[in-house]
Formats: sequence, structure tokens, C-alpha cells
Amino acid sequence: MKQPYLHLLELIENELSSIEKTLEVKLQWICDTLCERLPNYDWTGFYFHQSDKDELYLKAFCGEPTEHTHIPFGKGICGQVALSNQTFLVPDVSLQDNYISCGISVKSEVVVPIFVKGKNIGQIDIDSHVKNAFDHNDVVFLEKVAQMVGGLY
Repeated sequence: MKQPYLHLLELIENELSSIEKTLEVKLQWICDTLCERLPNYDWTGFYFHQSDKDELYLKAFCGEPTEHTHIPFGKGICGQVALSNQTFLVPDVSLQDNYISCGISVKSEVVVPIFVKGKNIGQIDIDSHVKNAFDHNDVVFLEKVAQMVGGLY
């Protein structure tokens, strides 16, 4: 894994270990930090499963506001990950039939599930204004971040 990712993992681990901050503050800090420090991370957000229905709700984000604060399972990339439990890397969103557009600037996306005791409870969603913005290093990095966030539950 590339050095910037390793350094960010250390920062995130330190932030998550803080007992003074709420979960919401920690998630927002991660979103803000990823948007600030990684050039292709133009929108970063955390969606979590709604307990009473098959829907995701947006808990924290950095980037342009979105109308997609609730996403039904199966709809869009995030909704597909809620059902598949698999990381989904999309090099070019224009080639996806089941894509929910958050803005005309979005060109690529990566969504990584967050697990607690083997159950998918939510996901990290990253959008970029650049096609092919994400690679294996991003996936490995984000899966580690998801694992850390899952450890808070």
C-alpha cells in the first residue's frame, strides 16, 4: 500500500481511539480528512442501514450536498453493495445501468461495505470527478478504514 494511505490509516486509527468524541464526529472527521488529503476523493460519505427497512441513510459526508440521503437496497451502486456485501469499484459511472447520479461531475465511484460480526451494517462511498480515479490501493485502504469503523460498533 502506498505511503499516503499508511499515514492516513495511522491518523484515522488515532482519531477513532479518542474517547471524547462521538461516533458522528469521528465519521465526519474521516470524510473531511479523505476529501482534503486525497486528490481524487471529491465526495466521501458513510451510509448505514436503516434498522426498520431495507434502506441506507447518509450519516456523514464531505463534498457537494446530495439529495440521496436515503437509498433503497438494490438501487444505485450503494444499494447494490447493501445486497451483495462486496466492494464495488466503478471506473466509469456512465457505463453503469443502475447508477444514481449525485451530480454531473461524478465520473467514478468506489463503495466498500462495513461489517460488524459478519453483518453488513453500512458502507463508505467515494466519488471522483475523474474517470478511473480508484485502483487496488484505494480498495485495500478503504477496506481497512471500513474495518476500523466497524470496530466501533
